Amino acid sequence: MTQLDFQIILPLTILTAWACVLLLVDLLIPKDRKGITAILAAVGLAVTLGFTISQVGTEHIGFNNMVVVDGFSTFVNILLLVSGLLGIALAYGYIKRMGLDRGEYYTLMLFSIVGMMLMAQAEDLIIVFLALELLSIPLYVLAAFARPNLQSEEAGVKYFLLGAFSTGFVVYGTALVYGATGTTSLNGIFTAASNGTPSLLLTIGAALLLVGFGFKVAAVPFHMWTPDVYQGSPTAVTVFMSSGAKIAGFAALLRVFATAFPSISVDITGILWVLAALTMIIGNITAISQSNIKRMLAYSSIAHAGYILMAFVPYGNKAVLPVSIAAGLFYLVSYAVTNFGAWSVVIALEKAEGKGLEISDFAGLAKKYPALAIAMTVFMLSFIGFPPTLGLVGKFYLFRAVIAGGYTGLAIIGVVTSLVSAYYYLRVVVNMYMREGDPTIEREPWLDITTLSTAVLTVALSFVPQWLFLMASTATLRLF
Repeated sequence: MTQLDFQIILPLTILTAWACVLLLVDLLIPKDRKGITAILAAVGLAVTLGFTISQVGTEHIGFNNMVVVDGFSTFVNILLLVSGLLGIALAYGYIKRMGLDRGEYYTLMLFSIVGMMLMAQAEDLIIVFLALELLSIPLYVLAAFARPNLQSEEAGVKYFLLGAFSTGFVVYGTALVYGATGTTSLNGIFTAASNGTPSLLLTIGAALLLVGFGFKVAAVPFHMWTPDVYQGSPTAVTVFMSSGAKIAGFAALLRVFATAFPSISVDITGILWVLAALTMIIGNITAISQSNIKRMLAYSSIAHAGYILMAFVPYGNKAVLPVSIAAGLFYLVSYAVTNFGAWSVVIALEKAEGKGLEISDFAGLAKKYPALAIAMTVFMLSFIGFPPTLGLVGKFYLFRAVIAGGYTGLAIIGVVTSLVSAYYYLRVVVNMYMREGDPTIEREPWLDITTLSTAVLTVALSFVPQWLFLMASTATLRLF
């Protein structure tokens, strides 16, 4: 390993070493003071974030062209590390309240974040597979963290079985791509495919990889695990999973297909169009019938995966694709900020044994806790894409890029499904403001800070989105 190799993976090395040390240090911390473990985990993420920010503007590839650091990976890794900090803030009081205060929670979260960051930096399908497993296995355990709660154990088993099944698609797809090109390097695959006529074997391999990534981002028809796993998992795990895993999955999808498979864009574009349309339609329509807030937000997560998939549909248009992917990155930031905020309100209302999670439990919130109701209203409006919120700006950039790529029909589907989503998002608002109730909430400092900060960012960034979109645009340049 050269010095350059070490520099490329320095943030990953720091966070991995920190997680390993934290696992040992946690053994020395008394059971009634596990909050120290959370603080140490947050410090580790903050230190890693500092080193990651120092890599801004750096472009290097190492480990025999298997791992890369560039604007794209740095942008995604910063987003993942910030998501990790927000995840710890939400979990700090929640797991104590639910009797789940075990130090390994934070260690597992750190290892999963390492896998997510490696996904963003992978320049080889072998590294993609290793990163996918590293981010997934800790999440399987975290989903079942509320043992012996049967719903949590069921969520862990379902996530593990379906996750292992989807990993098989990634491995098989990698094998077929290797058989067609003789390499697993993304640049090598691009070169081999460009020098000859793309083979059916390569197309099938790419399609199988798309299935694997589709599971990770919860795209239809690979979404069936999502509602049950989101509902059964501890809510702090659900919010981290719904944001972090989605960001990493889309990062891998964008890098792999933009770098390795431009030559088969004609074959893949139609598939992506159908996946995006089905995901938006089914996610939003199914969410209408949900009465449990966790299941509703699970189907909401599926629907938003469809919106983000729209960013990659102009796959064969090299003039539009960089702007389209930048729009996708921007929407990932918008979704992450709004998602953490919405789930923070859910955590505030949740009681033991899954109580307080019905949409009807939000009744009377505006009268008793007006600030919290205002914050939840902001998040619901952002999910819809209503001004003045970051969600509106994100959808504007997405629809503009899709229309520029010549897919006006898909943009129309996106607009119509956004209107459909208004029904179930505004149902939460109606319950808060127009129904009588006597809700009680948990007041936790870090939970309150997360709710306030995400609400402010959701509104404030909508007025000055240009700099964030410029950062996203700059981050995509290395892919092309």
